[in-house]
Order: sequence, then structure tokens, then C-alpha cells
Amino acid sequence: MLIDDYLNMTKKIPLSVKLLGFAAFIYLAGLMSATFAWMFVQKWLATPLAISEQGYRYELKPGQSLGHLAYALGNDQVIQYPRLLRLYARATDLNKVHAGEYFFPQGTTPRTLLEKLSKGDVVLYQVTFVEGWTYKQALSALAKIDAVKQLLPGKSEQEQIELLDIPVTQLEGWIFPDTYSFSRNTSDVEIVQGAYQKMLSLLSAEWEKRPPNLPYKSSYEALIMASIIERETGHHSERDQIAGVFVRRLQQGMKLQTDPTVIYGMGDRYQGRIRRADLQEATDYNTYVIQGLPPTPIALPSAASIRAALNPAAGKALYFVAKGDGTSEFSETLAQHNEAVRRYQLNRRSDYRAAPPTK
Repeated sequence: MLIDDYLNMTKKIPLSVKLLGFAAFIYLAGLMSATFAWMFVQKWLATPLAISEQGYRYELKPGQSLGHLAYALGNDQVIQYPRLLRLYARATDLNKVHAGEYFFPQGTTPRTLLEKLSKGDVVLYQVTFVEGWTYKQALSALAKIDAVKQLLPGKSEQEQIELLDIPVTQLEGWIFPDTYSFSRNTSDVEIVQGAYQKMLSLLSAEWEKRPPNLPYKSSYEALIMASIIERETGHHSERDQIAGVFVRRLQQGMKLQTDPTVIYGMGDRYQGRIRRADLQEATDYNTYVIQGLPPTPIALPSAASIRAALNPAAGKALYFVAKGDGTSEFSETLAQHNEAVRRYQLNRRSDYRAAPPTK
């Protein structure tokens, strides 16, 4: 009908011109349709999806495509035209998506959804390993996060070392205390490996810069000392002074006599107080009994404690005792130290962050 009407209106016009005009008419009509279609798509791309205030969470598993998400969005009545989402993504090269867990807040549009998927902007979780924690505490913190793929719990330390594939004989002290971000289904092995590499890198760099005449045979001994400093320090500004006391004691052949090592050796038996019998018990970690450093670190040392262990403050102090306000009293002689103990800590052995009085 459209063609007949067009030809009747143009009887006196040569046929070739008529056909040319008709082709132009059809082209113009198609162009207008395409323009309206493009305008519709652009408006749709900028229209927020039907997402509630709680947002929409979806885990795109490895091997799944955008189609899986589009189907879920359509099935949950979050998006109109899920097929259009796939077609637009394919046309604009946004169909290459990354696996992972995604969170789409209220206000997300089809365009921002595709951008998030193509960038791999997945949900990130965090775990914080606190300075002074033990490896056991760090592993316990990881085990409480359901987004972590658990591989280490329930295994012996030797089995954990084999899984981690790191060249150590024990794990204490080797995990750098920091906050680590990761996506869902990251394994505890991957997180611990990253924390180990960070500790190894820092320790190696600081060891290379160490001054001469330190009483350490290896960087590992410096790590052990750093862990003791970490547990003894009540005030951050005193780390290098505490390091100075311990280094001078090692250099002069004196026992370290530090409570945190005794506590570590007691393990689960420690209930908040150290008895005289505990100080006399012969364990590998009782620095009232053994000479020199314990066999392993006793905690996760911070970067500041590692630097203090390798850069101890100069001085003559050989003793220190906690004052009870977070700071310590440093003394050069045993007599001065005993007086400080009477003043600040007599009968208060529950506060272990200071070298106790010498017998």
C-alpha cells in the first residue's frame, strides 16, 4: 500500500527518480528507527536497576559467563531485557568478565554493572594480623573468615609448612603483621604466603643495612630479638632503648631474663601471672635459665621492632622495669634496678612488659 500510494503521487516523475526517492525515503525511515533504538538503549543503560537498599550480591564462578549473571538478574526481576545486556556487552567488548563475588548497590545501572564486571571490581575482605600476636593467633583470625578457603587448620605445623612451600623449619615470627585484602575463596595458604614474603623482604633489607658488632649470627636471630622487643615494649618510643638493653646483655654474656619468653614457653598454662616456679623451670624459652636467645621468635614482630633490633640505642642501661603507665625505668646497675622494681612493680608480676628483677 505504501508503494502504491507513493507511485500514484508521483506519476509524472520518471521511474528512475521515483525509485531513487523511495530508496532515500526507506533509508531515512530506517535511520530514524535506528536513532530511536539507540536513544532507547542509552536511556536504558542509564536507568537504575531494581535493586533494594540492601544491594544485590552475586558470585560469578570461574568458567561462568555474563549470561549466567544476566539470567539471574532477569529471574530475580532486577533487570529488564537481560538479553539486551548481553547484546550490548558483546557489541561494546564488555562481555569479558572476571570471576568473583560482586556487590551491586542501589542505584547501579546496566552500564555501571558492566563496567564493574569488566574491571573485575570484586568484593574484597580483610584480615589484620596484629603486632605481637603469635602465628597461632593469626591462623585463628583467618579461620574465622568464611570467605577464606581453609586449608591449614587441623594440620600439623610441618604439614602446614609443606602446604605453604616456604623454606622454614617453624612458622612463628615469619608472618608480617599487617592488614591484608583478598577476594572470596582466596586460600589461607595464599594469604600466609604473602605475609611471609613481606616479612622476608623487610628482614632481608634491614639486615643488609645493619651496623657492625651486633651479637647476631644471622638475620633469623635478629628476628627472634625483634619478637622479644615487640612483646616487651609498652611504649613505641622505647623500642630502640629496650633493644639496647638486650643487645648489651648478650654482648656481656648476661641472661636476657625477659618474661615474655617464659610466657611463650608456658603455652596454654599461662593464666595471667608468672610464679617463681615458672621462672625456675628449665625450658628452651626460659631466658632466666638459658643463655642467649630462645630458639625461635615468640611473636609476630613489627617493622619498627625489627629496625630496633638492628639499630639498638647506645647507652649503659642493662635493666628496665615497667612503671605501669606504658613507659619503663631504665637502670645501669643492679642496685638502681632493684630500687626501681620496689618502686614500680613489687608483687605485680602480672605486668610482664619489662625485664624482671634479677635473682
